[in-house]
Amino acid sequence: MAAVLIEPPASEPLALNEAKNYLRVAHDADDALITSMIAAARIQVETRTRRALITQTWRVMLDRWPASGAVVSPVSPLREIVAARVRNGAGEAEELDADIFIAGTASSPGLIAFDAGRVTQPSQEIAGIEIDIEAGYGAAADIPAPLVQAIRLLLARAYEFRGQGTRDDAMPEGIAELLAQYRVVSL
Repeated sequence: MAAVLIEPPASEPLALNEAKNYLRVAHDADDALITSMIAAARIQVETRTRRALITQTWRVMLDRWPASGAVVSPVSPLREIVAARVRNGAGEAEELDADIFIAGTASSPGLIAFDAGRVTQPSQEIAGIEIDIEAGYGAAADIPAPLVQAIRLLLARAYEFRGQGTRDDAMPEGIAELLAQYRVVSL
């Protein structure tokens, strides 16, 4: 199973003015730099936790339907199933009826459940199934505070040490602790 981002978040968890206030930056000379650092910090938090923070759309690709009748969402929190398609032998996408699917949003990771008797197998052997899902907490105000604080701390660290390489890729202890309770673990 592979997942590809098809519609990135429309905004970031921190607005530029919030970030500048946190960093105590009063000038506009670093606005582009700070904006890119906010996005980089968000991506670090999303990667470490396997969670989408702001609503975004992902495409989950499968070779075959699992016999269990459910697919574990590779991105959490799952909000809804947007569309599903199977590819025929010519590689053309055939839409599946939306009422075949149920988004199991109560668990983390979420489950993409389907009626196994109503799905068709793809003719295309590799990545013949595409399921578009919406994932994320919603808007910036909906993100849990510890995750936003982790973004602030990563931003401050990146801004303070810009231009300097770091000696290791380890997540600083205080930030790792903020993220720990939100990590989606795969078994």
